[in-house]
Amino acid sequence: MINESALLESKSLRDSVLERTDVLDKVKALSLLPDGMHVTTAMVAVYFEVAETVINNLLSRHRQELESNGLRVLRGPELREFKKLNLSSYNGPQPRSNLALWSRRAVLNVAMLLRDSEVARQVRVYLLDMEYLARTQPVENPVPTDHQALDDRIDQRIAHILGKTVVPMFNALIETSGEHHLELIALRTGVQRIERRLHQHHARLKRLEGIRDDRPAVGVMAAMDAMNGRTFERHITKLLIRDGCTNVVVQGGHGDRGVDIIGLTADGRRLVVQCKRFAPYLNITSPDVQKFIGSAKVLYSADVALYVATCPFTPEALNIAAEAGITAVHRGALEDWSAGEPLRALE
Repeated sequence: MINESALLESKSLRDSVLERTDVLDKVKALSLLPDGMHVTTAMVAVYFEVAETVINNLLSRHRQELESNGLRVLRGPELREFKKLNLSSYNGPQPRSNLALWSRRAVLNVAMLLRDSEVARQVRVYLLDMEYLARTQPVENPVPTDHQALDDRIDQRIAHILGKTVVPMFNALIETSGEHHLELIALRTGVQRIERRLHQHHARLKRLEGIRDDRPAVGVMAAMDAMNGRTFERHITKLLIRDGCTNVVVQGGHGDRGVDIIGLTADGRRLVVQCKRFAPYLNITSPDVQKFIGSAKVLYSADVALYVATCPFTPEALNIAAEAGITAVHRGALEDWSAGEPLRALE
């Protein structure tokens, strides 16, 4: 089952999606230098919310791959010229001996290599969600994507023609002709061998063009992003029932007093749920969580309170939720839950 972590391991998979630099701005705005094309190492670190040393270490380990995707290190006259043209009015720190310039493509490359960054993880998840939707969209009159696919389609057609015309003709000639009997048998054997090879090509083509059954998890979040609020609440209700909850009722809407779903856990504890279907580049903030705490603990006297969202939580929101006994089901946890992993808070 391929998920966003596959990008961390497979360079070929990373290379296949490096043109989708627009994903960076969908997750979080990327500030650029005055040249409008590059960012510094410090700016990369700010974007991914990690220390600058983390980016420098990543550069050391993957320098060749990053340089192939637009990373440049300026020194000497080249650095002085760049500073004169682009950094004379720049208020950030001025480089002295060298300056690493990162293109948008190189920054996207970092997102697919950086493990300990929630922002990088969001980029990977969003990137693969979009790729999965693009791959599974129905297409009329599909065109072969490469020469091999085109060759396989031609081979399939030839095999069909041979099976319907040439082979039967040879059979008829063998039965009626004695003079070239052995030659015709040899020709028929050769044609049948070619036909078997073409059938093998056709079977391989069908496997390549078939729907991939090993990628359901990549599209889970894309499907939820496409839901409206009510459909999303029904989806969460199904997950609760799947995990053994009973008396589950959707009450989201006007007058719900800040709680969308109520019910009982498998062991009889009172359960309340708040559902938020937000874009993946937004965040659940501490005021959102504080409002839910009042409803869940005071109005409903909940034993188990879930705040389920299709986006991340801010660090402060996570801290407040933990202190108040609220289970924050962020985008990553929601993906795992929807893919079949039980939610610990319900056990």
